[in-house]
Amino acid sequence: MRIILGVSGGIAAYKAIHLLRTFTEDGHSVRVLPTAAALEFVGAPTWEALSGEPVATTVFADVPHVPHVALGQQADLVVVAPATADLLARMTAGRSDDLLTATLLTARCPVLVAPAMHTEMWQHPATTENVATLRRRGTHVLDPASGRLTGADTGPGRLPEPHEIAQAAYALVHDPDLAGRHVVVSAGGTREPLDPVRFLGNRSTGRQGYALAAAARARGAQVTLVAANTALAAPPGVDVVPVETTAQLRTAVREAAATADVVVMAAAVADFRPAESTEHKIKKRDDGHVAPIELVANPDVLAELAAERLRPGQVVVGFAAETGDANGDALFHSRRKARRKGADLLVMNPVHDGRGFGTPDNEITVLDRDGTVMTTAAGTKAHVAGVVLDHVAELLRRR
Repeated sequence: MRIILGVSGGIAAYKAIHLLRTFTEDGHSVRVLPTAAALEFVGAPTWEALSGEPVATTVFADVPHVPHVALGQQADLVVVAPATADLLARMTAGRSDDLLTATLLTARCPVLVAPAMHTEMWQHPATTENVATLRRRGTHVLDPASGRLTGADTGPGRLPEPHEIAQAAYALVHDPDLAGRHVVVSAGGTREPLDPVRFLGNRSTGRQGYALAAAARARGAQVTLVAANTALAAPPGVDVVPVETTAQLRTAVREAAATADVVVMAAAVADFRPAESTEHKIKKRDDGHVAPIELVANPDVLAELAAERLRPGQVVVGFAAETGDANGDALFHSRRKARRKGADLLVMNPVHDGRGFGTPDNEITVLDRDGTVMTTAAGTKAHVAGVVLDHVAELLRRR
């Protein structure tokens, strides 16, 4: 896909570097069009090195190729991040006084704009009217996030995180192949309480599950996200059900799965829980010894869903965060798990050497229920989510 990344002159321009990396690592061709003011924050060599494309700000660069017309005509997607109040005003007025605004006038592909500015500027009537006008014309304008701004200021006006902008951008160009479908996704990691202070848990942040939920929503699905102990913003248009323990997750997932076409178990569900949870904090013993903690097995939620299929024709997908050991590598254990669980797909992701939990990227191997490798993929968690849902959509087409 050919993407134009417009960058205007705000302090949040540094975040656009991460957005550029996301697009290129997902395999897209990106041409960065900064304003002259944006180059005061991030220089042209940075954009050129990361995009592999030349950078220009005026319509007089490379005149024989008429870039102020050709770039917009050839683009599949235009993303402007950050968009300052000044750029929003120039877009609304139809100005074409630099290469970015001229390109915006010629673009006939989806255009996504991510504003970033101080709260007072965002809430000014002029900006409010400009945003309303752009949206009425068909430009997709995100609302800014609320949080820390430049200096000590806080409030609405913060640029959304790069992965959120990327997901919103991809949503504009994806084929809505899950339209009319109900997709349930579990995300995060369950926690099993030992006492009011401590719990048994895992390192999952829920980022992959949230990416799956956002991607399914972008492809037209009604999405229920069962989120276990996450600290992430809810994907737009997704119904989030917060849970803590495996028992709570099992109840929430099964309730949602009763009307679901697809269930994706991306959460890291605890295999064990303490046999007892005390009402008071467990104290150290005077002799220094620690009383043993008895563990009991939790229900295997994925295996139950795969065996029961709470709705006819339901597609069930599991995730396996694996490491190798003396008996075999991560793929060996995942193949055994695929056969044992009985899900339609099992997505294996290694969780060692800095991969997996808590990282912006992921590496996966998709297996069928017999343990046969169907595909491998690596990249951002949004990209990985797309690969998984491609397989899901194909399974749905066959049923």
